[in-house]
Amino acid sequence: MTDLADRRGVETEVYQPAEDSRLLAEAATTDLRGSAADLALEVGTGSGYVAERVADETGLRVVGSDINPHACAQARERGVEAVRADLLDPFRDDAFDAVLFNAPYLPTDPDAERDDWMEVALSGGEDGRAVVEPFLAAVGRALAPDGAVYLLVSSLTGVDEVVELAAAEGFSAVALRDESFPFETLTVLKLVR
Repeated sequence: MTDLADRRGVETEVYQPAEDSRLLAEAATTDLRGSAADLALEVGTGSGYVAERVADETGLRVVGSDINPHACAQARERGVEAVRADLLDPFRDDAFDAVLFNAPYLPTDPDAERDDWMEVALSGGEDGRAVVEPFLAAVGRALAPDGAVYLLVSSLTGVDEVVELAAAEGFSAVALRDESFPFETLTVLKLVR
């Protein structure tokens, strides 16, 4: 009984696969299948669902990273190599052929935020881009010269604004896939230099 209770506690601290996870996995898998890419990184891997699916369906080695230690443990249970990391800090230059990220994108009122791991997984700050901006500033360093970034963005975050931020970092963007929901549209952007 304790194991089940402990497991439920960990699951409430780790972002579980949802429509955004599935959309990112499908778009990246379709685009990467048959490519020359060998090594990919999923930033903010959460449960490890996206990393596992991309690895299984493309044959790429996919490393997952997350700032949440519970997420790293859960991703490892799925068989994902997971590293505890804040965005791209510990990774060497030009290391990855592809970087995937379902960034925390929900606009949140800083005064209403909770201090827990699920808030970290969901909160994108006041404009929804508080994590996207530092990610875009850092990802070019860890990306191989011919590599690609697969970034899930919500209309709540402002897709055009994210494309502009990416352009300022030297990336061009193309929308690989969109899916509309009652309160938002989710878009997977492919960013290349």
